Amino acid sequence: MVKGKQDCDVVIFCGGRGTRLSEKTREMPKPLIELGEYPILWHIMKIYSHHGNHRFVLALGYRGEMIVEYFLHRHPMQQNFTVDLSDPSLPAVPEPWTVSFIQTGLETKTATRLLRCREHITGNPFMATYGDGVADIDLRALLSRHRRLRQEHGVIGTITITRPYSKYGITSLKGDLVERFREKPLMNEYINVGFMVLEDGIYDYLSEDEDVMFEETLQRVAAEGLLGYYVHDGFWHAMDTYKDYEDLNRMWKEGPRWKIWRE
Repeated sequence: MVKGKQDCDVVIFCGGRGTRLSEKTREMPKPLIELGEYPILWHIMKIYSHHGNHRFVLALGYRGEMIVEYFLHRHPMQQNFTVDLSDPSLPAVPEPWTVSFIQTGLETKTATRLLRCREHITGNPFMATYGDGVADIDLRALLSRHRRLRQEHGVIGTITITRPYSKYGITSLKGDLVERFREKPLMNEYINVGFMVLEDGIYDYLSEDEDVMFEETLQRVAAEGLLGYYVHDGFWHAMDTYKDYEDLNRMWKEGPRWKIWRE
């Protein structure tokens, strides 16, 4: 683990159906799709744990009982509960993690999922991310920037952004002729890749009466000048499609850039 303890609660959205990856998600929830011998959820938790964040709140939905079963190797459980995975009496490989499994609804959207996790989040600020993306992100730098933006601008959230590569090659034209091809160039625009830091003031923008995606909540926060950003220039990759699944598994075999932890 890196020096400098963070010890923030980490909410991971694990409830979506992952319809664009139906080849896999027909049988299991998206966060359980394997990268190598471990599910992508485990990889995400290892990234956070490497930086000293060991308390996880999993917002469960579609086939959430399979995620519970993965960690406990026993019959599915349908109630909210917390388990200390560092307990050597458990049959799983010990990790220094405390994991809360929160049943947030089968069809619930992410804003409501976060709201239903509220009573299980013990610290402020806390972190949140999606259960389908990995990165070699410096979470210490992210938290430091959030704290500075909080002090200077009063932000209640900081998102991580990056410039993705285009999924398509670009054709440059000159008159009637093709001048050149550019193979999947770096785009000029930034996208939100998750890895967020949030203050409990975010709950003022959430309501059980409005089931929307969390991105819509962030839009309202940004409109009030209360949303900061952290630029990540390193590696990031989401598992959205079957090709992403194949690419990430190839990277895992060849040398994954997101593997910042030590065995």
